[in-house]
Amino acid sequence: QVQLVESGGGLVQPGGSLRLSCAASGSIPRSNAMGWYRQAPGKQRELVASITAGGITIYTDSVKGRFTMSRANVWSTAYLQMNSLKPEDTAIYYCTQGSYLRDGTYSPGVWGQGTQVTVSS
Repeated sequence: QVQLVESGGGLVQPGGSLRLSCAASGSIPRSNAMGWYRQAPGKQRELVASITAGGITIYTDSVKGRFTMSRANVWSTAYLQMNSLKPEDTAIYYCTQGSYLRDGTYSPGVWGQGTQVTVSS
């Protein structure tokens, strides 16, 4: 069984930075991709960033240039470095393990419990 646990969330002022971590336990195939989602109350769940087994990252337009996703080669930990945070980044952030479908769509399989990020002055 694979379990994902996020950490690093909290309260930060606009323009500040946070780094989220995702610790994995159990067996995670090296070939599997990972992704970060976020969801705010009353809003649609959004894929923020994903990363392939080869380390190629994909970001949603709203975070490009501000967020950076990375992972350990052993697939034990994934990170989301968030800079220049804005109030609209406020959400629960979820780490996932998944794969890419034939059409290039990221498909999550395992979800973490989420960590709250609040950007406010």
